[in-house]
Amino acid sequence: MVGLGRMGGNMAERLRSAGHEVVGYANDGSGDVQSLDELVKALSAPRTVWLMVPAGAATHSTVQSLAELLEAGDLVIDGGNSRYTDDTVHAELLDGHGIRYVDCGVSGGVWGRTEGYGLMAGGDAADIERLLPVFDALRPEGPREEGFVHAGPVGAGHYAKMVHNGVEYGLMQAYAEGYELLSAGGPVDNVGAVMKAWSRGTVVRSWLLDLMVRALEADPHLDQITGYAEDSGEGRWTVDEAIVHAVPAPVISAALFARFASRQVDSPAMKAVAALRAQFGGHATHKAGDAANEPPTGG
Repeated sequence: MVGLGRMGGNMAERLRSAGHEVVGYANDGSGDVQSLDELVKALSAPRTVWLMVPAGAATHSTVQSLAELLEAGDLVIDGGNSRYTDDTVHAELLDGHGIRYVDCGVSGGVWGRTEGYGLMAGGDAADIERLLPVFDALRPEGPREEGFVHAGPVGAGHYAKMVHNGVEYGLMQAYAEGYELLSAGGPVDNVGAVMKAWSRGTVVRSWLLDLMVRALEADPHLDQITGYAEDSGEGRWTVDEAIVHAVPAPVISAALFARFASRQVDSPAMKAVAALRAQFGGHATHKAGDAANEPPTGG
């Protein structure tokens, strides 16, 4: 296992608990070995190396290094959040050395060690078959098809995970907007209890809702955090793909743009809207630093 952060470290432990021998490497020195070269020497052929490192340059550099260190018949799995177009590049690079390649989208976060990971794999059928004992150890208990899928050829696993994360953006945004409306001053006096009551029997129940309830139980008014939300890139890629294929994705797009808005203390766009309202309708504007709210009149 290359990369022993929040996901990789927990995945290594889940594999070990299922009886697999795992050698871990992390560039901060916290692993079982201190270099990729040591990692390769510690494994007997045919080797399987699972990458859980940041997408982009870090993953590409690691794949290039492994291409020189591994042997024909070895297999590399990229389980990080790489863009699916990178998978073809990495597969071709490794194939030139006789090394197999599988991409695998992984979902489960910090809970995966105990609950299992949702896995979406892309690659040749023979390579997937070879890895089934590993996938079965990592996925949740229950029917394999409810926690693992061979989504298609190389690239399909990360493509499936990209769309998964786009859907996740939309779901989170819907729960967030519901939370804000419940908290906006209506008759509801216990927002957390209302959302908890949605946890069973309603059509909006989900694990994400359970996590929202857990957050509100710990911090009922979310006073301990700011409203700044990052994005990992997959939401952007999902919207890009929707444009390429002319698939309308207004919910995912709006959720992504809402995250962008969260990073603006004073939105330049809304300043422009205020200026335009003043120009066409004579509506009042507020000076910088004025927290007063203008009554909603006109366009």
